[in-house]
Amino acid sequence: MIRSACAALAAISFAFLIGPAALAQDTPPTLDPAEFSACLNTLRGTPAFKAITPDTFTRFAEGLVADPSVLVSLNRQPEFTMPVWDYLAVLVDDERVADGRAAYAKWQSTLQQIEQQTGVAANVIVGVWGVESNFGQILGGRPLVQSLGTLSCFGRRQSYFRGEFAAALRILQEGHIAPEKLTGSWAGAFGQTQFMPSTFFRSAVDFDGDGRRDIVDSVPDALASTAKFLQNAGYRRGEPWGFEVKLPAGYDTSASGRKNKQPIGSWRAAGLTLADGSPLPDSLPSAGLLVPARGGPAFLVGRNFDTLYSYNASENYALAIAQLSNLIMASGSGTAFATPWPTDDPGLSRAQNRELQILLIAHGYDIGGADGVLGPKTREAIKAEQQKLGMKPDGRAGQKLLKALQ
Repeated sequence: MIRSACAALAAISFAFLIGPAALAQDTPPTLDPAEFSACLNTLRGTPAFKAITPDTFTRFAEGLVADPSVLVSLNRQPEFTMPVWDYLAVLVDDERVADGRAAYAKWQSTLQQIEQQTGVAANVIVGVWGVESNFGQILGGRPLVQSLGTLSCFGRRQSYFRGEFAAALRILQEGHIAPEKLTGSWAGAFGQTQFMPSTFFRSAVDFDGDGRRDIVDSVPDALASTAKFLQNAGYRRGEPWGFEVKLPAGYDTSASGRKNKQPIGSWRAAGLTLADGSPLPDSLPSAGLLVPARGGPAFLVGRNFDTLYSYNASENYALAIAQLSNLIMASGSGTAFATPWPTDDPGLSRAQNRELQILLIAHGYDIGGADGVLGPKTREAIKAEQQKLGMKPDGRAGQKLLKALQ
C-alpha cells in the first residue's frame, strides 16, 4: 500500500492481518442518495476531473450507489494493536517464505530484467508482493469507483479522495483495467502490490508490452511497477536494505532511529557487529540504528529501507518486507532473527492461527471457519478462554494460549 495515500491508510495492511470484518463491526451510517447524486454532479465540473470525459463520467459515476460501510473503516481505530513480534509472525511465516521462493523461481527471468532496468533487487520486489497481496491472492473485492465516490462526498479527507476518484475514472477511461477488475481495499488501494490510483499514474509500467498498465492481472506489469515506485523513491542499486546487528553490552539505544544515520565506520567504532559477531560490511555507506523493541533484535538500516517505509508508513511493515526478501534468497528453514524478541509469549504463524481456531471450534465457539485470520468472533472466543484460564483477557493469540488449548 502506497504511503502517499496518507498515513491513515496504514490501517489497510492491519486489516489484511486481522481480517476485514474486524474493521467493519459498527453500524454504517445512513446516506442520502439525493445528496450523493448532487455531490457527484458537482464533482464532474471541478478541476480534479478535467481529464475525465463526459462519457466516462456518465458511464461509471452517474447512478452510483454510495457504500456507507467505507465510512466505518475510515473512522475506525483498530482496538487490537499488534506487538511487532505478532506482526512479523503472521506476515513472515514459513508458508509465505515457501510461496515467495516459488514465486521468485517462477518469475525469475522477468524479475532479473526488471532489476537490470531499475536497480531494485528482485527479492525485494517479491517481498513487497508477498506482504501486500500474498503474491496476488488477496487483492480486495470492493469496487474502487463506488468506494472512492462515497469517500469523495462523505466523511473526512474528501479533497484527497476526490483526486483518487478522478484517477480511478481515468484508469477506466484509458482502458488499463477492466471495470469489473478495478476492485481493492475500502480506501482505494488495488492490484497485486496495492497501488492507489494516483500512484498508478506516477509509477505503473506496461512491462509486458500489451499497451496497458495492468497491475491486476499482469504479474510483469505489477512487479515492474513496484520496482519503478521504489526506484522513484530513491532505491540505490547494489545496496542492501540493512542487516541485523549485535549491540555491545549496556549499549544505550535511547537515541536510536533509522533517520539518525551515521557512517558505518562510526558504528564499528561504537562496537557494533553483525549478529553473528563478524565485522560490519562496507556495503552501506551510512545507516541508522533501528530497535523495534528494547531488548530485542537491532538493525542498521540504510536508504533502501527508507524506500520500503515510503510504501507504507510503518517501520514494522518495512521490516517485514526486508526480512521476507532475505529469507526468499536464503537456504534452510526458520524465520527468526538471531536475537529473539523480548517476550515469553511469541506470536503465531498463520498455520498456528488456524490450529488455534480449530481448537476454539472444538471448545464450542461459533467463529466460522478456520482460515487463520483472527476476526472479531475469534477475538471474543479468545477472550472467553483467557478468562477461563486465568490469563489476561485481551484477545491476543499467542503461544501460551495455543499450548494451553492443545
